[in-house]
Amino acid sequence: MLNKKKITEEWFERAKHDIEGAKLLFKEGHFTDTIAHLIQQAVEKYLKGFLIFYGWKLEKTHDIEKLITEATKYRPAFRKYLDFARRVTAYYIEDRYPPGPPIEYSKKEIKQSLETTKKIMEEIKVDSE
Repeated sequence: MLNKKKITEEWFERAKHDIEGAKLLFKEGHFTDTIAHLIQQAVEKYLKGFLIFYGWKLEKTHDIEKLITEATKYRPAFRKYLDFARRVTAYYIEDRYPPGPPIEYSKKEIKQSLETTKKIMEEIKVDSE
């Protein structure tokens, strides 16, 4: 059986790579669907790592709202992120695929998403140590 803590850390490490990429793009002035997708992926991976730490069986899903709802079983305060979860899920599902051109997001929206993602990552890290 694999070490739950080690697997959790692997999920967190991959999430960090995603958020670092998003921050670099943001710093360079990019606000496209690519940066939004990286934000979504970071949140998804952090939540999956968190849930796996508590014994959740991995599911193939990109629905952040579903993952946040599951995470509230272990951390009820995560309910405050449900609206954010809906928006970030749209980054992956609705905004990532055609038809239509890639979406440009405002600097304000991307900045807020990065800040909220950072808060989630910090709260999850504290819980799983």
